[in-house]
Amino acid sequence: MIVKEEFLSRLRKIFDLNLYEVKVWAALLSRGTSTAGELSNISDVPRSRTYDILESLEKKGFIIMKLGKPIKFVALKPEEVVERVKKNLMRDAQDRTKRLDNLKEDEVLEELHNLFTQGVKFVEPSDLSGSLRGRQNLYNHLDMMVRDAEKTITIVTTAEGINRKFEALMPSLEKCKKRGVRVRIAAPIDKNNINVARDLKKVAEVKSMDNMKARFVVIDGNQLMFMLLDDEKFHPNYDIGVWINTEFFASALEQMFELAWKEMKSIK
Repeated sequence: MIVKEEFLSRLRKIFDLNLYEVKVWAALLSRGTSTAGELSNISDVPRSRTYDILESLEKKGFIIMKLGKPIKFVALKPEEVVERVKKNLMRDAQDRTKRLDNLKEDEVLEELHNLFTQGVKFVEPSDLSGSLRGRQNLYNHLDMMVRDAEKTITIVTTAEGINRKFEALMPSLEKCKKRGVRVRIAAPIDKNNINVARDLKKVAEVKSMDNMKARFVVIDGNQLMFMLLDDEKFHPNYDIGVWINTEFFASALEQMFELAWKEMKSIK
């Protein structure tokens, strides 16, 4: 069996398999039905590992075992494998979600919280900072900041950025509005995002910003996240942000924003 390494590598990433698993699976697909010994010879996987690999593939829904002597294994249609893998992923995700939800009432979470709060007591506020890579990580952290907001949220973003923030932050912003948090959003508004801007008006004050290009968020005048790169020029995976817990810098930036905010046009 000759299968290109590049193809095997793609299968590993798509189906979350290790090298031995993907080799044995590809070998079985090429035969349809085969014994462990035959698959070991075809795939160049050590015979001592082949049975473990086949058992793993069976549990994951890639193959089935045919009873008899010798024991044989049968490949499933790739389309069927995709459906089974999807179902397994959904079931695993639901199980993990339930376990995490149950943590809210578990003493483990309380102990973790105690560890965190006791540790923070020994940290200077200015030391609470970090950098984040990748747009998904940025928005995960932004969502956390928004959920923790108590008084104010100030968001300055780009024309495309306001669309992303609507998708990523809207549920948390709705909860902030119910808590009485004041939310302000400034971004260049055009025909491509005017509808999103109007939807955001349900939870925030939204104004059009034409003379400034920036990407930052200030929470309660003491937490700040700012993005270092132009979102039009860099791939989302390479986006970089810096988070700082600093009342001195955050409040100063918010005061400068206050002056610019008065000159911006409200969205109708």
